Amino acid sequence: MSSALFVGRFQPFHKGHLYVIRSLAKRHEKIIIIIGSAQEKRSKENPFSAGERKEMIKRVLAKEGISYELHAVKDYFDCKKWVKAIKRLCKFDVVYSTNPWTIRCFEQAGIEVRRQRVYKRYMLSGTKIRELMEKGKEWQSYVPKEVYEFIKNINSTAKR
Repeated sequence: MSSALFVGRFQPFHKGHLYVIRSLAKRHEKIIIIIGSAQEKRSKENPFSAGERKEMIKRVLAKEGISYELHAVKDYFDCKKWVKAIKRLCKFDVVYSTNPWTIRCFEQAGIEVRRQRVYKRYMLSGTKIRELMEKGKEWQSYVPKEVYEFIKNINSTAKR
């Protein structure tokens, strides 16, 4: 049974993330999602807590019918410690990422990393979505409906 690890901050979970997870589900029996920067919340770059990000992912993937394992890991700013913390949580065969630091950390640990094609990166980035939210511009179309509804309900900085 092959297992794929997908690491992201998911600030917020958007349609690009969902595209990657759907793609991995077609190639692997087990999908493991790691929420990075778990200690971060309520800042401009990390507005949502790890618990809120977990809830976003759970709501979307429940609707999708995708089986997965979900964990959160704090930042260590040290590749060896960070990879070790992830390996304590789960077992996986391959890591998918486009983040240079993530790729470097796992490759230094001797773990296979595959660069996952990013879906519509020019449109779907957490940075862009957070900027649109902050400016009160339309951002809802970039996230699954379940994420929009969740953010709306937690009274975040999201504007209609």
